Amino acid sequence: MRVDKHEVRVGELAAGQPLSLPVYRFKGKGAGPSVYIQANVHGAEVQGNAVIYQLMKLLEHYELLGDIQLVPLANPLGINQKSGEFTLGRFDPITGVNWNREYLDHGFNIEVWYQEHAHLDDKALVMAFRATLVEECARKLNNPWGVTTGHRLAVTLQSMAHRADIVLDLHTGPKSCKHLYCPEYEREAAQFFSIPYTLLIPNSFGGAMDEAAFVPWWTLAEVASSHGRELGVKISAFTLELGSQERIDLNDALEDAEGILAYLSHRGVIAEKVLPKQMKRYGCFLKNYRKFHAPKAGMVEYLGRVGEPMKAGDALVKLLRLDLYGTGEELTSLRLPEDGVPILHFASASVHQGTELYKVMTRVFEL
Repeated sequence: MRVDKHEVRVGELAAGQPLSLPVYRFKGKGAGPSVYIQANVHGAEVQGNAVIYQLMKLLEHYELLGDIQLVPLANPLGINQKSGEFTLGRFDPITGVNWNREYLDHGFNIEVWYQEHAHLDDKALVMAFRATLVEECARKLNNPWGVTTGHRLAVTLQSMAHRADIVLDLHTGPKSCKHLYCPEYEREAAQFFSIPYTLLIPNSFGGAMDEAAFVPWWTLAEVASSHGRELGVKISAFTLELGSQERIDLNDALEDAEGILAYLSHRGVIAEKVLPKQMKRYGCFLKNYRKFHAPKAGMVEYLGRVGEPMKAGDALVKLLRLDLYGTGEELTSLRLPEDGVPILHFASASVHQGTELYKVMTRVFEL
């Protein structure tokens, strides 16, 4: 199978060197949905590149009905934000904004847009709406006042994603188990990925790629429904959190690539039938995804194991304060306020007061 590669320009460095991304395209037969997959928007989150590699190796042996576009190394600036042995590329160093919060929140009135285009049949309406989203991205990038470095990168990626029917954004956490961000309307899709925990997210734009992809289409579906037309949400978009940052595990990546392949098989992107991994899967709604913050500063021993259920009152961390030695408060346990599953925790053992120590799924249910 032929794989086409090209470069996409996303900016320039101060001395004039171009910033570009390698983009790979597997050409399908035009009979299935198109797919866009990106990885490594955060510099330290490298495992998605291994998953893309394993997925490309697998795809060489399948019959593709839909096009698949893959963008590893999606943020060259973030990937190269190094300090000693650590990669710092989570935030734009110029603005301080999270690289994954730079996408365009389309500001046009979808209600008005729908009324202007309601005479179109479903196929033409979808094509017109997709074209509008791509045009909005181009308008942002061509703003006569210019755009920030982060927006230039993010909106360029977003413009490519808007051309696809399925969008997968590959990330990792600091110290994390695998989990999936899935829109509530796509709940059944969680059974195909090789991921045990799923966060079901509402129709709300928080700045991330998955939301940038599906929120306009979900809103369009709601507007159409209010006018008596059941259009449905035409785009599927997910964020896959593939474990912890600063690590590559090719065997683990193969398992996740096979999960992605199972989903693509389900959607008719490939002709062959690929079954999902047999495993228990659990979910919670995003509103029940709780953050546990350090009530005071200190040195932390993380006791809660990510991906393992805990009961209210279980010790989540031990906090060491050597400045309080001899007071009886030098070593304290911080306990989980509610039953839940720790999904990720802060990477460092040294924390300020208020540091987000853990994210915990509560009110968990089996999917």
